Amino acid sequence: MGLHFNIDKDIRKAETLPAEFYRSPEVFESLKKKVFYGSWQWIGHHDVLENDKNAHPFILLDHFLTEPMLLTRDGNSQLHCLTNVCTHRGNLLVDHACQTKKLVCGYHGRRFAIDGTFEHMPEFKESLDFPRPCDSLHEFPLRHWGPFLFAGLKPIFDFQTVINAMDERIGFLQLNDFKWDKSRSKDYFVDAHWALYCDNYLEGFHIPFVHEDLDAALDYGNYDTVLHEYMNLQIGYAQGSETIFDLPKNHIDHGKKIAAYYYWVFPNMMFNFYPWGLSMNLVQPLAPDRTKVSFLSFVRDASLLDKGAGSGLDKVELEDEAVVQGVQKGVRSHFYQAGRFSPTREKGVHHFHRLLASFLNA
Repeated sequence: MGLHFNIDKDIRKAETLPAEFYRSPEVFESLKKKVFYGSWQWIGHHDVLENDKNAHPFILLDHFLTEPMLLTRDGNSQLHCLTNVCTHRGNLLVDHACQTKKLVCGYHGRRFAIDGTFEHMPEFKESLDFPRPCDSLHEFPLRHWGPFLFAGLKPIFDFQTVINAMDERIGFLQLNDFKWDKSRSKDYFVDAHWALYCDNYLEGFHIPFVHEDLDAALDYGNYDTVLHEYMNLQIGYAQGSETIFDLPKNHIDHGKKIAAYYYWVFPNMMFNFYPWGLSMNLVQPLAPDRTKVSFLSFVRDASLLDKGAGSGLDKVELEDEAVVQGVQKGVRSHFYQAGRFSPTREKGVHHFHRLLASFLNA
């Protein structure tokens, strides 16, 4: 459709992405290949390969990318993230988590090693120039962060740089000790564009107006945003001295009353660290006006649950949804084109919009 997005690098002069960005089905489709194919996604906890299973199939961003993928563990305990599509005729290889020595296609018997290397194909002795490298299963880049696994289809940046930046502040926490709490994990469905949900997350500007309880727990005046290339951090300072991180003496924020570290990773992942643990938010596009948000809770200290900035997350989420859905209705107006950024409060949104424009214009 020829749309070119320009977000001025000077936030004092910049305008937001235009309303057409959120309305257009064509732009929504472009985001798949130009943004999501070039970034990273959380694909699970390493526990998915426990209980004697060494092959775990999954769909990456179902109903959006809908990419069939397969996590395997070889005999050396090395993990591999592979395409779950046979290189012969495109059949799915594995349909449920299992223990297996080989990956064998149930359609015509093509066989692969557990690391995806092509091994054998019946009735192909007369084929010329066979097998070729493309007859093995494609392997996707995979990164580990504690027990968490991330993969990219064709990422243009190394996720390790993101991990290193997050570890600067939360590296003192032992992520392997965090326990998934199914009772505090749930999915929300929001009638709004996924990027509007991220816009809202990326600024604390709305907190005094939308979140009365959260505003009482946080010191809004000291709320801070720290930008990185493909990530940013919002630091929530506590009003009082209770329910704050016990930071080690050599920590960059030692002596400060930190209630929460809110990490956003381009384009759609949020890691909210509280003294009690981690609330992970995965924003999954479904349609230009429909988004699935998965809340995954990993508890570090259960005695601190329901205290401070990390309490009442369901209430905060519903308050955010109401605002974001209101904006979704508003951007349909022909009398709204674009807005301006608060230079002091919307640095994170400006950063996000510049990244989106850069990827879409590439």
